[in-house]
Amino acid sequence: MEFAFTDEQAMIADTVRGFFAENATSERTRRAMAADGIDRELWTSFATELGLAGIGLPEEHGGAGLGMVEMAQVAEAAGAQVAALPLLGHVMIGQAIARGGSEAQKAEWLPRLAAGELIATVAWAPQLSVMDARISGTFPFLPHGASADLLLVHSGSEAWIVDLKGAGVSVQAHVTMDQTRPFATATLDGAQGERLADGDAAIAGALAAGWICLAAEALGGAQATLDRTVAYSKERVQFGRQIGSFQAYKHRLADMMIEIEQARSAVYWAACAVDEGSDEAQVALHSAKAFCADTYFMCAGNMIQLHGGIGFTWEHDAHLFFKRARSIQTLLGDGQWHREQVASAVLGAAA
Repeated sequence: MEFAFTDEQAMIADTVRGFFAENATSERTRRAMAADGIDRELWTSFATELGLAGIGLPEEHGGAGLGMVEMAQVAEAAGAQVAALPLLGHVMIGQAIARGGSEAQKAEWLPRLAAGELIATVAWAPQLSVMDARISGTFPFLPHGASADLLLVHSGSEAWIVDLKGAGVSVQAHVTMDQTRPFATATLDGAQGERLADGDAAIAGALAAGWICLAAEALGGAQATLDRTVAYSKERVQFGRQIGSFQAYKHRLADMMIEIEQARSAVYWAACAVDEGSDEAQVALHSAKAFCADTYFMCAGNMIQLHGGIGFTWEHDAHLFFKRARSIQTLLGDGQWHREQVASAVLGAAA
């Protein structure tokens, strides 16, 4: 199979790359890091001027009616700039409601999500108790949890939406390594929950969107580390030569490029598999998350080393990529867990 973007998808990719390159600057990202990890002006432009907050949501509820491939293109472009946006929770709760919500729930929540009016976060593998739609439990490691309006939690085959600004909720922000995606812990004590109509579909949709989002962010970040390091190798001169002319340096760049091209295939294989309802979707999703996260971490580490002393400084952006890469490795399951899922699926299919 020869995969190529359609003309519309190519246009979307060009548009989002240009948007983030122009607007998600290092200066703005650092200002957001010093606040709550969200570039509010960028989020507003993202949602209203380009309508990107609704890219994976149905048109009848204010979305763009597009799929996971287009969503991956947006996440890739955002990841290339380490944009300070609450994208992960947004796409997960959006897909949860779109796939598992009732018509009334879709009509209530999706237009507000598509308009960027709500910040959302998701609890991964939570421990909770539910009694008469009242939810109790402690939920750590919530991305942008201190700023979020909505929380998606699940228990078995049931998925719930909780208003984090409502009664029975307390949220504590944490100092987080990746300050562009700070974590928080939410404690619910009999907080009112709204159960989604089809919990299994909601959970599956949320996880697929989350894994694709993280894998695509990792791809964009890895490509950016390579591009920036190549540019630096042409500028920096040692012993009367550009450092990029040294063989050992070129070998490291070549290793990064090879891994990135494989990561690109993994991301869009997973996105296509989900859009097409393929039987390969689960293997593709787990493969993409594990491989792309590891690729990003390797490339970000190489970026620091190949920039020499300046790469270790706070003033240089290399640390932004490195911290985001490390965060992505652990979010929504680490590489070992995802590889175990791939192995189990392959063995199950062979049995």
